[in-house]
Amino acid sequence: MKTISTHQKNPTVKTTRITIYPKDVQRITGKSDRYGRHLLARIRGRYHKEPHQFVTLDEFCSFTGLPSEQVAPFLID
Repeated sequence: MKTISTHQKNPTVKTTRITIYPKDVQRITGKSDRYGRHLLARIRGRYHKEPHQFVTLDEFCSFTGLPSEQVAPFLID
């Protein structure tokens, strides 16, 4: 009987995230990490989120007015 490992990563499959972190904001805007934390806090306030909750790609794009097609390539793992 042949065993197939399900733990092997397929090099053609890319993982995508839907959450935005301060480092992502830094890559997108070219501003500092601190600015990224501040902007994410403002977005959480706009959407009535708690400080521990994540900001999604859609929320970020809606808030900033940037199209998600241009923002998504900056979300690298």
